[in-house]
Amino acid sequence: MSAQATGAFATRSKALEKIEGLSIVGGKAVGPCPKVDQFFAEDPCSGRAIGVEYHAATDADIDSAASGAWSAFASFGQSSGEERAVLLERIAQNITDLGPSLLEIAGRETGLSVTRLRAERERTTSTMLLFAHVVRQGDWVHATIDRGAPARRPAPKPDLRSMLRPLGPVAVFGASNFPLAYSTGGGDTASALAAACPVVVKGHPLHPGTGELVARAICDAVAQCSMDPGVFAYLHSGGRRERAIGARLVRHQSIRAVGFTGSVGGGMALDRMASERDDPIPVFAEMGSTNPVFICPSSMEKNAERIAERVAGSMTNAVGQMCTCPGLVFVCESDASDRFAKSLMNHLSDRMPETMLGRRVSDAFGKRLNETTRVEHVRLLGGSVPAAGSKSALRKAEGAPALFMTDLKTFIHNPTLQVETFGPSAIVVNCRGEQELRDGAAAILGSLTASIWGDEYDGRLIKNLASALEQRVGRLVFNGAPTGVEVCTSMVHGGPYPASNQPHTTAVGPRALERWRRVVCFQNAPKDLLPPELQDENPLMIRRLVDGRSTEGALDAA
Repeated sequence: MSAQATGAFATRSKALEKIEGLSIVGGKAVGPCPKVDQFFAEDPCSGRAIGVEYHAATDADIDSAASGAWSAFASFGQSSGEERAVLLERIAQNITDLGPSLLEIAGRETGLSVTRLRAERERTTSTMLLFAHVVRQGDWVHATIDRGAPARRPAPKPDLRSMLRPLGPVAVFGASNFPLAYSTGGGDTASALAAACPVVVKGHPLHPGTGELVARAICDAVAQCSMDPGVFAYLHSGGRRERAIGARLVRHQSIRAVGFTGSVGGGMALDRMASERDDPIPVFAEMGSTNPVFICPSSMEKNAERIAERVAGSMTNAVGQMCTCPGLVFVCESDASDRFAKSLMNHLSDRMPETMLGRRVSDAFGKRLNETTRVEHVRLLGGSVPAAGSKSALRKAEGAPALFMTDLKTFIHNPTLQVETFGPSAIVVNCRGEQELRDGAAAILGSLTASIWGDEYDGRLIKNLASALEQRVGRLVFNGAPTGVEVCTSMVHGGPYPASNQPHTTAVGPRALERWRRVVCFQNAPKDLLPPELQDENPLMIRRLVDGRSTEGALDAA
């Protein structure tokens, strides 16, 4: 044990005493195994280890968790929407009941404020409750019935019924930037459980204590609902074993799908592993996003300073560590755009360096800033760039805003400018007129969002931009900032590569459930083998498509 870690143990809080540092499999803590790597969470504000020794999951832990999930699928996969709704509501309540301890641990591990974490906890529990409502309602399974006609000639028409059915156990990879809403009990876990798929979570090493507390809340809920303990498992992952744990989990024959939020490199590596299996499985990865902003000339002329204020607030929100923070701003070169750039720079210069999620996040941010400064015809308008390769054994994980400027030609011909910089940074791309602004919209890579600022005098340009951007993003924002993802039915949180590897899906909202299901058709099935959603009597009273007509009635009444 390092002296750094030993010192941290002396300041162990009551909240930390609730954490064992062990994976949870079959509803119980497992380990520790002395031969397996230990690792520590790190306080990003000081660079010091936080006083809990975590034990990375062993190969046996991974196999047990995945196999247990497969065994649990036999019953959980057949569970009713009502049973799963009760489970999700119980999880939400258990997470709330963790109280200040959860926020304290999450704050120490990530540097995020209590206010931000309280809002994130609310979003996490609200997501659970939203999915509970959706599965209790039942319509989301898209039940379809085409009744048979045995007397039809020249060939009888079979009775055909189809609906979405669960894939099986899902491996969820926790995200770094949302320790609650996109991690152990986040959207992937909530939607997979709602879809009747057991979940095995690979915890994120930047916030293992937070992950363990939430994992216990979920396991307690599973037990309180008298469900198979294999429905949920949590694997600590860190140190030298971190990549090996992820690889073994994705390749395990019992895992039938993967949910991931993180870097493009990490997401595509998992996608390759999953596709190279003897039985390839889907990976749903939310990855890199530049979230470009396009400012039309008339709107720029009238509102340059106000737009600059909104863009500055959005790009520095949570120290630029939200997946929807804008990293590119396209403008038509003019006196008004000069005012905009100056105003944006002034807003950013007022901001001091802030704590980032961890040293590996701040190191990656510094590396990307250095890569940007080395591109010819890119100039730094404001902010600072850390010295290339600057690292130390013990230091704060900090990031300061940086603003760059270039022209469209340089942007198009330099791929390094077209990918995400995870942190408070943006590039202003000067365009020579409206045509170049449209060319910029055609040149961006896939993104979660794109924003268009314009007024009635920019009408035709707005339409042209929107038409081009619709092919490249999951969500179009008009006259607003892209940060902030409302959890509701209409929200789309996804987009073409590299925003995600599955552009037809969303990671937020009820449609997220459909990632963990596939359509199964039952032909001339005996009545006692049909799921309730497809039975003649329609016992769940859900809306179904019967012979091409939407109805909530029983089959005889359809």
